[in-house]
Amino acid sequence: MSNSHRTAAFHTLGCKLNFAETSTIARQLTDAGYDKVSFDESANIYVINTCSVTENADRECKLHVKRAMKANPEGLVVIVGCYAQLKPEEISQIEGVDLVLGAKEKFNILSYLDDLEKSESEGIVHSCEIEETDFFIGSYSIGDRTRAFLKVQDGCDYKCTYCTIPLARGISRSDTIENVVKNAKEIAARDIKEIVLTGVNIGDYGKGEFGNKRHEHTFLDLISELNKVEGIERIRISSIEPNLLKDESIELVSKSKSFVPHFHIPLQSGSDDLLKKMKRRYLTKLYNDRVNKIREVMPDAAIGVDVIIGFPGETEERFMETYNFLNDLPITYLHVFTYSERENTEAVGMEGVVPIPERKKRNKMLRILSEKKKMAFYQTQLGKTLPVLWEHENKDGKMYGFTENYVRVQKDFDQSSVNQIEFLKLEKIEADGTVSVMNSFESFLEKI
Repeated sequence: MSNSHRTAAFHTLGCKLNFAETSTIARQLTDAGYDKVSFDESANIYVINTCSVTENADRECKLHVKRAMKANPEGLVVIVGCYAQLKPEEISQIEGVDLVLGAKEKFNILSYLDDLEKSESEGIVHSCEIEETDFFIGSYSIGDRTRAFLKVQDGCDYKCTYCTIPLARGISRSDTIENVVKNAKEIAARDIKEIVLTGVNIGDYGKGEFGNKRHEHTFLDLISELNKVEGIERIRISSIEPNLLKDESIELVSKSKSFVPHFHIPLQSGSDDLLKKMKRRYLTKLYNDRVNKIREVMPDAAIGVDVIIGFPGETEERFMETYNFLNDLPITYLHVFTYSERENTEAVGMEGVVPIPERKKRNKMLRILSEKKKMAFYQTQLGKTLPVLWEHENKDGKMYGFTENYVRVQKDFDQSSVNQIEFLKLEKIEADGTVSVMNSFESFLEKI
């Protein structure tokens, strides 16, 4: 590729971790002289960061390759991410794909671009065996002026029977505390108000920090250090395994000025039989204890739950165990995933396959339960004056933001409020499920 004016476009599929890593790759290219452009514009390079968790990974990948080719038929298309690690040869056959980079190679993208030319046949694959992926690249995303996703950990040593993430991302490994703190300070210096800590299994933080399998530090050590960083208004913990969320971490969050009262804790099933089949590392009693501990020290905390329905062996009775367990728990909302078969996982060969229509029915039941839980939680927050961090988007004259405990609020768009935290009284739940607020002057008068 010539070194004249060069442009690059990026598209991310999947999780917050992917967004953090796309941002790091984008910074590498802009530091090397590329101008970043929108994905639907004509660019020299299109980088698509893929996900293997979605059912339609193959279809989504093809769709965005077509988008790139439509914007510039001569543009070079580079596929990275989990799906690229799992199915590199398959992706290289997609028309328009020029380069596929696996988990180890994606952060060396620049070294592959100089000699890359538009492929006439299939794309070039550079993908190591996942066992070789034992290093850590620190990443954070800064595309959103309001919040940044800060990657602290990667990979997973768990052997959940439904999951391909260890195959796509390798062993559990961590960034050093020093580097995480340095990245947090860089984010603070950009006037970004909120950091979301991300990783594949962030509660396992500390393993692999110095290239070995020992835990030199723990998740508690990490959040204790981040708690001291000046200039970050909010730090939000993304998904954390229940068996790794300790009382001490919950206590620290409850007393912290920067860590917000919001936890997202994967459950996956409310049936102990299924949790054992899934090879999860806890049973429902421990999960129940974690939720009740949070409620004890933070009565107004938001608690989100991941749950998988339709796993092999999920009889009607076992599904109802999950439904009733969740119904009785004082949680805030659910992320409901429908089980889908994945190659190279233990669950693929299990008996008791749940028919697709039944999976869809159960998914719908839990989504309705989630909405009920969320509205009931929002109801408890009405009348309270809470800090709201406003986002920059103007949607039909409205702007949106979140309280610390994850209530989504709205008001008429006001440019001066963008990326600001305002203390506002929550008034009523609107038809779209958000909460409207009293204007700041009225809230201020009520406060005094």
